[in-house]
Amino acid sequence: MTARSFSRRYLLGGAGALSLGLLPFGRARAAGALTVGFIYVGPKDDYGYNQAHAQAAKALKGMPGLEVIEEERVPETKAVEKTMESMINLDGATLLFPTSFGYYSPYLLAEAKKNPKIQFRHCGGLWSEKDPKNAGSYFGYIAQGQYLNGIVAAHASKSKKIGFVGAKPIPQVLNNINAFLLGAQSVDPSITCQVIFTGEWSLAVKEAEATNALIDGGADVITCHVDSPKVVVETASRRGAFVCGYHVDQSPLAPQKYLTGAEWNWLPIYKDFIAAMQAGKVPQNFVRGGLADGYVRMSPYGPGVSEAAAKNADAVKAEMMKGGYAIIKGPLKDNTGKEILAAGTAYPEKAAELESTNYLVAGVKGSV
Repeated sequence: MTARSFSRRYLLGGAGALSLGLLPFGRARAAGALTVGFIYVGPKDDYGYNQAHAQAAKALKGMPGLEVIEEERVPETKAVEKTMESMINLDGATLLFPTSFGYYSPYLLAEAKKNPKIQFRHCGGLWSEKDPKNAGSYFGYIAQGQYLNGIVAAHASKSKKIGFVGAKPIPQVLNNINAFLLGAQSVDPSITCQVIFTGEWSLAVKEAEATNALIDGGADVITCHVDSPKVVVETASRRGAFVCGYHVDQSPLAPQKYLTGAEWNWLPIYKDFIAAMQAGKVPQNFVRGGLADGYVRMSPYGPGVSEAAAKNADAVKAEMMKGGYAIIKGPLKDNTGKEILAAGTAYPEKAAELESTNYLVAGVKGSV
């Protein structure tokens, strides 16, 4: 534990008798500056989820009238409440971005109720009207990127078996798994996808074991939805499998085997929230967007991507850029044989039903 994290999580509770103005941990702020706080569950350089947010936070630091503070490696426990409280009381933050999925309930909601003058916006949570009005959530339709990953994977696969390492079977992960396979099946309907869940957002040993197991089972293209894809990418590459990335560009980790990847671009969302605050307005409570909104982007194609694969993926991406693209469309069944959608029906990208996905589509080998 660093001295800084000690001050954030533990000093506040033990220094109640002291004036906060006398504490050496307070930060000098320009008069009238807006202070925003970013909280990450892992390291900022994880080649994954946390790095994607940290890249946006770094870009914000050059904005006038803005003070950016960050805290990494904060568990999805009461520890995040202490971090939020210290950012508010010691740093003067009035807009907080606790980014990890498990921060939302009960921790962010509890802090929002205790601090009605502070704005809290969470990545991936599902804010509703029953939640505090000073809370909110934002996310991106990154399943679009995983669908494009699937198209490229299908062109590269010789075994017609692709693999997915997932952390937990929550809707966001399930949507990505389904999209990856459906993208591949748009090229070749016979392709199947094996999924292995590790049970944790970051657990290197299990991620390596899962990747090896998928390759041992015949998968020759691997992707994932874990906080840091680094282990998955490097393990798959060493075994000779192709890789599709997630969160940020992991091509430096596997330059010959990296096909492409679905990346986040959180900067536009953060800029909009900050602009609202600086204008004296309340930021939106519920924000979603995809490729067309600039919230999602694709990694450059690697050397393993054929001309046909690139042309195929680019054509579908162009359709997605128009908005309203439906990945989940009928006739469609889940992998237990239950009908999800009848012929002629679809869930376009903004469909609320996708926020509560609890199934894996036919052709995915695995269970929720």
